[in-house]
Amino acid sequence: MAGAAGGNLAGSLLKQYNLGTLGNSIAGIVGGGLGGQLLGMLIESGASGGGMDLGSLVAQVAGGGVGGGILMVIVSIVRQALGGGQAARS
Repeated sequence: MAGAAGGNLAGSLLKQYNLGTLGNSIAGIVGGGLGGQLLGMLIESGASGGGMDLGSLVAQVAGGGVGGGILMVIVSIVRQALGGGQAARS
């Protein structure tokens, strides 16, 4: 969910990379899953048993949102480079 929100937020803030609601959501979900997992591995608390605490939950949500936004921008750049979309012109 955080990834989809991150993808759509990035799309609304960065109009030249917007893939539309569905495209932003799909790229955001995939990026959110990857970003949440990577951040979770980096900020591992070292607690035995791998219990769920507030810190790890916040890290998963933040990583998901950021990862979703980043992957949405990357997909948009690749799509534009391949001629699938046009960059916004000022």
